[in-house]
Amino acid sequence: MSNEKKPLIFEVSQSNFEELVIHNSLHLPVLVEFMGVWSGPCIKTADAIAELATEFAGAFIFAKIDIDEQDALKQQFAIVNVPTLVVFKGGCEIQREEGELQTEALRILLKHYGIFRKSDELRTQARQKHMEGDTQAAIILLTEAISSDPGNTRVALDMVQIFLDIGEVEQARGLFGRLPESAQKSEIGLSISSQFNFLRLAQNTAGMATLQAQVLESPDDYQAHFDLAVCLFSQHDIEQGMENLFFIQTNRPDFKAGAAQEMIGLICNILANSNPEKSGGYRRRLANLVSK
Repeated sequence: MSNEKKPLIFEVSQSNFEELVIHNSLHLPVLVEFMGVWSGPCIKTADAIAELATEFAGAFIFAKIDIDEQDALKQQFAIVNVPTLVVFKGGCEIQREEGELQTEALRILLKHYGIFRKSDELRTQARQKHMEGDTQAAIILLTEAISSDPGNTRVALDMVQIFLDIGEVEQARGLFGRLPESAQKSEIGLSISSQFNFLRLAQNTAGMATLQAQVLESPDDYQAHFDLAVCLFSQHDIEQGMENLFFIQTNRPDFKAGAAQEMIGLICNILANSNPEKSGGYRRRLANLVSK
């Protein structure tokens, strides 16, 4: 018989609420999602919590309440918007969050209740070191994290990102290729895949320095602006890359059958998970141009 712990995920109703939520919260944190099965944000939040309940099997309970089926519980807890996440501990409600919650926000919430991986702490420290310019220290921290928790593929993805940042593209590509498909198709993995694609596209341009000179000399050279955007994206300079695309969209929206608009949309999709505020800002800016 396997000793592997199973995720604690339950459908909760009025009849079993006391046992599954209140009683169990005396022993473990219970995350209760009041949700509508028709709501996209509810489903996305539920999926994210379920993944974490699997990762931290036995550390917390995930209880799902369908507000359409359990109106009495909806009224009892004064649920107005869905999804609403209510955390119970010690038999009482101790935290409430409204709106869609993505994985990273949920990790922060769980950490407050002592549910986290040490390797993720090392990831945070490594990211800070890398941002401060001490990339060698960041690599050492990530190496320690990989050694202590080889199952945490997010650590390896962070290492891939650092290799990309310092121009070690082949090392990045090799490490990325050895990761499981689930890691490659995660939010971080898809972002890295897009960077590989931009690096490949950038190789077919005249190069960053040449293109920068071209747009200064010929501001109406829209192909140069487009190619420069590709090069900037390959170097993670999203802001300047988008400015070049918006220049095209403003002055020549029909360039290559709307290529600038298409790439703006692609970048917005890439940013949607990691930086939804910036993604939304770019989308609104594009919508204003298209509606004119």
